[in-house]
Amino acid sequence: MELVPLTSGRSGASLTSGAAPVRKPSWLKVRAPGGANYVDVKRLMRELRLTTVCEEAHCPNIGECWEHRAATFMILGDVCTRNCAYCAVAHGTPAPYDAGEPARLAEAVAQMGLRHVVITSVDRDDLPNGGAEAFAGCVTEIRRRLPDASIELLIPDFKGSDTALQIVVEARPDLLNHNLETVERLYRIARPGGRYARALRLLRRAKEMAPDGLTKSGIICGLGEEWDELLVAMRDLRAQQVDILTLGQYLRPSDGHLPVARFYTPDEFAELRRVGRAMGYRHVEAGPLVRSSYHAWEQVQQAEAAR
Repeated sequence: MELVPLTSGRSGASLTSGAAPVRKPSWLKVRAPGGANYVDVKRLMRELRLTTVCEEAHCPNIGECWEHRAATFMILGDVCTRNCAYCAVAHGTPAPYDAGEPARLAEAVAQMGLRHVVITSVDRDDLPNGGAEAFAGCVTEIRRRLPDASIELLIPDFKGSDTALQIVVEARPDLLNHNLETVERLYRIARPGGRYARALRLLRRAKEMAPDGLTKSGIICGLGEEWDELLVAMRDLRAQQVDILTLGQYLRPSDGHLPVARFYTPDEFAELRRVGRAMGYRHVEAGPLVRSSYHAWEQVQQAEAAR
C-alpha cells in the first residue's frame, strides 16, 4: 500500500511569500562542521581557487562529507544564468570561462586521493554549448592523474542541445546525472528556466548515446507537490531508464526563496525508497538529508551490483 501524504489537496497552495515559518523537525539537525579534514579540504579549495556546490548550495551534509574528504566540485564559476526559486547559488552575469579550471580541479582530486569524483556546474546559457567542453575537460584531466577513479557528472540541461550532451557523453563519465528536481506542475514556479519534458528527454538521450552507462536523477521533496504527483515524476524518470534516484527534503536557503510546504518524515522517505525499488530503479537513496551526491560512491556500488 502506498503511504498517504500528511497533507491533502494541492500542497502548492502554500507556496507564497506570506507563508508562516515552519520549524525544522528534530531529524534535520546536523552537527556544525569543523573537524581537521574539513579544515584541510576548505584550505585546498581556496588554494586552488575551486568552488564546491557543498558551500554554494548551503548543503547540510558539508561537515560529514568534508570530514570524509568527499566534495562535489562546481565548475564554470559560482554565478548561474538562471534563477531557480529553491536554489541558493547566486544568479546574474557569470565571469568569463576559465580554461585552466579542469587542470586545477584534477590536481585537487589527486591531492585528496578520491576514488569517486562528483562534478556539477552552474547553468551557463551564455556559452555556446553550455559549458559541455569544461565537463569533458575535467574527465580528461582526472583520468590523466587518477585513471582508476570513477567520475560522476551532474550536468545542466544545456537547453536541450544534443551537441552539448554528446560532448559530455563522449568523455565517458562513469555516471551521468541530471536532476529533475520537482514535479511537472511546479516547474513554472520553482524552475522557470527549465522544462520538465526537456529534462526527461536529456536523460533518455544520454541512455541512447551510451546504453551501458549509468544515469541518475534527483527530486526535491517539500516544494508543494502532492504525493501522487511525486510518484508520477518517479515513474517518468524510470521510463527514461534512469538507474539511480535520489530524494531529499527541501530546506529553504533564505526568506527570498520558496518556503517549505511541508517536511516529509523518515518513514515517508523509507516508503518512497521501497516504491522506487519496486519501479525498477537499481538504487534509491531517500532521506531527509539526502542530496544528489550524498554517499555517491555507495550509490554507484549499489547500482553496479544490481546490474
